Amino acid sequence: MIAVRIRVTALTTAGWLAGAFAGVGAQTPQPAVPSAAYAAGQCSNCAAWMVSEAPRRIFGNTYYVGTHGLSAILITSDRGHVLIDGGIPTAADSIMAHVRALGFRVEDIKLILNSHAHFDHAGGIAAIQRASGAAVAATRWSADVMMKGTPILGDPQYGSVLPFPAVANVRVIADGAVEHVGPLALTAHVTAGHTPGGTTWTWQSCEGTRCLDLVYADSQSPVSANGFLFTKNDVYPNAIHDFEHGFATLEELPCDILLTPHPEASDLLNRIAPSGSNPPKLVDTAACARLAASGRAALAKRIETERGATRNPLEGRGLRVEGRGNVGRGERRRGM
Repeated sequence: MIAVRIRVTALTTAGWLAGAFAGVGAQTPQPAVPSAAYAAGQCSNCAAWMVSEAPRRIFGNTYYVGTHGLSAILITSDRGHVLIDGGIPTAADSIMAHVRALGFRVEDIKLILNSHAHFDHAGGIAAIQRASGAAVAATRWSADVMMKGTPILGDPQYGSVLPFPAVANVRVIADGAVEHVGPLALTAHVTAGHTPGGTTWTWQSCEGTRCLDLVYADSQSPVSANGFLFTKNDVYPNAIHDFEHGFATLEELPCDILLTPHPEASDLLNRIAPSGSNPPKLVDTAACARLAASGRAALAKRIETERGATRNPLEGRGLRVEGRGNVGRGERRRGM
């Protein structure tokens, strides 16, 4: 069999890598669900993600309680709190310790939400749910993944992202749903593409009479495991359309403060002072539009590369398209 190898330079957009992919073929089975921490060979980024990060106020009643590499956002009220994302499974204890360090009770978390159902953002939710007794809500696709604890067909990274502890009783929500906990109101915006269930969350936080619009924007990176093409696949044929819908959504949202599941994608940790004050760079009303533009550019490059590969006269005869190194293993290490 003749094999043509085409090397693709992965794009770096706001701290995340996008565009690396390999092969044309069936998506591969998932490994077994872990009982505790992942081995270093499974997740080489996990140690860096788990570096300690001091919890602190972002603005008003919104706090950062995640680790250095994985965001978790706490929105508080006197009638209960909302938590968005739970990091990898071993991040759960750190997140809960951060909640307590800020003077709040884990048991007062009444609702847990999710950006997208990958091990690095949903992995700790099951443990936090058990400790708090909180309800968990997600889009239908994400809810299915979270209750199984394993990625399912349709995820562009299926076969390369790791499984995680299953979450019990995830309530299904729709695009545009407004989730309430006491006076808190958070709106779900489906911004799929990275996964079929990706969700951006918006809410307002106030300091005195000053209220700002916060956006926790889901990942917009077109990354995949071996064997998946955004331009030609049977398991997620609407992926490109979903990305385009998400970009348009982000461009239209009121956006004073941008937050992201991987904090480096929005330079978040450099924008919030350790003291919890409001540094000048925190408010940036153009940040959501820039994130959408970066995602759109990454997707366009990915589409161009895929279409160029399929025009090769040897396509179908062992064509292999690859990024830097083995992308299947790389996505498992990276997990976005």
